[in-house]
Amino acid sequence: ASIDYPTISIRRFGRQRLRRQDLIGLEMFSEEAMAFLDLVVRHRKNVLISGGTGAGKSTLLGALAEAIPWDERIVTIEDTAELMLDQTHVVRMETRPSNVEGRGEISTRDLLVNALRMRPTRIIVGEVRGGEALEMLQAMNTGHDGGLSTIHANSSRDALHRLETLVLMAGIELPSRAIREQIVSAIDLLVHVSRFEDGVRRVESISELSGLEGNTPLMSEIFRFERRGRQGRRVMGALVPTGVVPRVVDELRARGDEVPMSIFRRAPGAARHV
Repeated sequence: ASIDYPTISIRRFGRQRLRRQDLIGLEMFSEEAMAFLDLVVRHRKNVLISGGTGAGKSTLLGALAEAIPWDERIVTIEDTAELMLDQTHVVRMETRPSNVEGRGEISTRDLLVNALRMRPTRIIVGEVRGGEALEMLQAMNTGHDGGLSTIHANSSRDALHRLETLVLMAGIELPSRAIREQIVSAIDLLVHVSRFEDGVRRVESISELSGLEGNTPLMSEIFRFERRGRQGRRVMGALVPTGVVPRVVDELRARGDEVPMSIFRRAPGAARHV
């Protein structure tokens, strides 16, 4: 298919993954945001990470997975085995393309359906990009909590639209409202990451899905990256709380976990985002 000359592309994954403290040092997110995400993952909330190509979605996914308790059975599903987890009870599965005869293909959707029969405590889908979106949402809505996944999108709102489109790729005719109800019921948090113009990958926003208003999913932004000018080529800014206390805090407290409210407190004089 290459018109001018033979072309080969090599994608090489590092042998040592970046951990949470490494990402904080690289200014991908703040200590407060990490403390909140750590609580959310530990208490089995479903998190969807969105972002463009090369934005650091898989890197952040691996960092969030550090909060998963060691006694849980984890099943990972990826197109290319990239995730490196510390936990001991991990079942790693990888998709397989068809052979020259068009046989033997194993899709993400096939693996996801099979994973539901493997008694997993958590299912991690490296990236949702097709009809497996429907199975993933149904799994999250039927007792398989604590799911983590990534999706290509330019914003948190676009991620919801794209997820709805991917559900339609499953080949099942569903009304738009039914799909959105499934999404809002399944996904608890949306984390959007971006690669800024200075080359640094940062978490741009952390939002909570809180329901439907008409046919529109309601999103409450909990953390947002605020730009504070430039220093040479580097973008200056920080991921700061918006002052909104997520509804998930009440649930975490009901389970007996202390959630420090200081991580959601806006700094005095900070601009308020509506």
